[in-house]
Amino acid sequence: MIEARGLTKRFGDKLAVDQLTFTVEPGRITGFLGPNGAGKTTTMRLILGLDRANGGTATINGKRYADLVNPLRTVGALLEAKSIHNGRSARNHLLYLAQTQGLPASRVDAMLELVGLRDVAGKRAGGYSLGMAQRLGVAAAMLGDPEVLLLDEPVNGLDPEGIRWIRNLLKNLAAHGRTVLVSSHLISEVAQTADQLIVIGQGRLLAQTTVAELSARSHSLEEAFFQLTDGSTEYSASNIAYQGSLS
Repeated sequence: MIEARGLTKRFGDKLAVDQLTFTVEPGRITGFLGPNGAGKTTTMRLILGLDRANGGTATINGKRYADLVNPLRTVGALLEAKSIHNGRSARNHLLYLAQTQGLPASRVDAMLELVGLRDVAGKRAGGYSLGMAQRLGVAAAMLGDPEVLLLDEPVNGLDPEGIRWIRNLLKNLAAHGRTVLVSSHLISEVAQTADQLIVIGQGRLLAQTTVAELSARSHSLEEAFFQLTDGSTEYSASNIAYQGSLS
């Protein structure tokens, strides 16, 4: 389980996360939604201890990330697909992570097979497409067979087959009791994948609900999302008047 209680983060004079409180429960996929700049990635970084909160708490199974023993065995995360050494192969990248957690090399091979990178495991990650890098990121997140997964925009760069693959993988993990938190800007994808929803805007909680309940507020999930987040976007095309010439 992931729990945030009064979570707050400032960057200078900008309040990125504002008294955020929510719970992500096991056995379901929770979609993490919000406009650009809403604070989704910052919130995930706070949960993982990559940024220090100015207030509140974030715990995984009742503990701060920093207090977890062998954290990759408890929580797996994908925040930035390209945050790997460009000169390192996919296999060596995963082997390095496995060694830090006392995991066997056989687990590396199993994850390369799972994400479809076995045939290119020896190639340098710097030559990978974004979709291949996403698959490697998922392999790293799954390496320790964790109970909890946090994935930031995991379908970004994937082709339709890859999107179907990640969708089925997440559903299978949730069906086996894992806790899965997935951020996305693709409302239609969330509608097909998630059970629960956490919607934030300008760092504040706007709703914690189900896909069905939010969809019932309007003609579609997308329309209900826009109504809920109205006034929480950084940029709005509806109130920007274009001045100039296209010629």
